[in-house]
Amino acid sequence: MNKRFALKTMAACAIAACSLGAWAQQSVKVVNIVELSGAGATAGTNFKNGVELAIKEVNAAGGILGRRIDYVSSDTQSNPGVAKGLTQKAVDDDVFAIFGPVFSGSIMVSMTESKRAGIPNFTGGEAASITQQGNPYVFRTSFTQETAMPKVARYMRDQLKLQSIAVIFVNNDFGKGGLDSIKKALSGGSTRIVSEISTDSGQVDFSAAVLKAKQSGADGVFVYTNEEESARALRELRKQGWNKPIVGETTLTGQKVIDLAGEAANGAIAHVGLTVDAPLPAVRAFRAKFEKAYNYVSDHNGMKGYSAVYILKAAVEKTGKFDREAVAKTLHTLTVRADQQPGVLMDVQFDAKGDLDRESFIVEVKNGKQEVIATVPPLTPIKR
Repeated sequence: MNKRFALKTMAACAIAACSLGAWAQQSVKVVNIVELSGAGATAGTNFKNGVELAIKEVNAAGGILGRRIDYVSSDTQSNPGVAKGLTQKAVDDDVFAIFGPVFSGSIMVSMTESKRAGIPNFTGGEAASITQQGNPYVFRTSFTQETAMPKVARYMRDQLKLQSIAVIFVNNDFGKGGLDSIKKALSGGSTRIVSEISTDSGQVDFSAAVLKAKQSGADGVFVYTNEEESARALRELRKQGWNKPIVGETTLTGQKVIDLAGEAANGAIAHVGLTVDAPLPAVRAFRAKFEKAYNYVSDHNGMKGYSAVYILKAAVEKTGKFDREAVAKTLHTLTVRADQQPGVLMDVQFDAKGDLDRESFIVEVKNGKQEVIATVPPLTPIKR
C-alpha cells in the first residue's frame, strides 16, 4: 500500500515538474528599475504604474507570442549608483528587457550595464546625451531634448512673441542638457536668453531664483526643473507677483505639479510629448483605465511606462522571436501605429539612435487642469 502511494506521489511530482518547466518556458522576465523614493518618486511611481498596467493587460490578452510577462519593480532611490547596482542584478537575473530609470542622471550610469549584457532598456529620461553615446540597446519613451526644444522655441518666438527669456534650470544632467538644447533651438532667432539661473535637485526655496528672473527684465521665464521643484517655482513666481508668460516643457505642467502648485499653476504653458488630455481615443481610454486602477490621474510618466511595454510587444512580434539582439535591431527605425497597437497610444517611430518622434502638444493650465491649445506635428512624417 505504501509502495503504491509512493509511486503515485513520484508520478504526480514528475508531472508537476514538467508543468512548471513548460510554464517557465512560456514566460519572459522584465524588470522595472525606477525612482520610487527620493527626488524622482513622482516620476518613477507613475512610470512603474504605467508599466504594470500594460503588463497586466498584455498577460490577460495572451502575452507576447504566447508567453506571459513576469516582472518585478525595484527602487533606485533616485540615486544613480543604486540604479547601476540594480541593473547589474537584472543582468545576473537574465531579464529580457529593462524599463527605467526615468531620471537622466541614473540611466546615463545604469545603461552601461544593460548595454554590456545586450538587454533592451527603455527609459523616460530626456537628456540629449543618453542616445548620443552610441548605445544600441537604449530606447526612449519620451522625446529627446533635441526634438522637444525646437518645438517650444518656435512657440515662444512665433506665438508668444517673446523677445527675451530667463531660464530657471536644475543643475543636473537633465537640466543642463535642457539648457543647452533650448539655447541651440533659440540661436539665430528673435528670442534671446538674458539670464541662466541654476537651481539644485530637490531645492525648496526658489525666492532667489525668481528674484534673479525678475531683475533680468525678461519678457518671460522658461522653467526646466523636476516636478516637485517646478511646483515650488510656480508658487514663488506667483508670490513675487510675476505676471509675464511662464513656459516650460513636460515637467512644468504635469498633474502632480498642478496639484502641488494649486492656483499658481494656472496660466503656465508647456510643450508636452504626452498628455492624458490629448483628444485621442486611445489616450482617453488609457486615462480612464489608469485612474480606475490607481485612483489618481496619470501624468506623462505613466504614459511613457505604459506605451513602452506595447512598443516592446510590437518589436518582439515583428521580430517573431525572443532574441534580445534581434529585437533591439528591430526597434531601430521601428514604426508602430496606434490603430494596429492601441497601447502605444499614438503613432510613433524610432530612429537609428533609439530616439522617437510623434505628434506632441502645447498645453496651458486652466482651472487646475491641462488644456491642449495646439497640436504640433512630428519633425519627420510618420511612415505608413
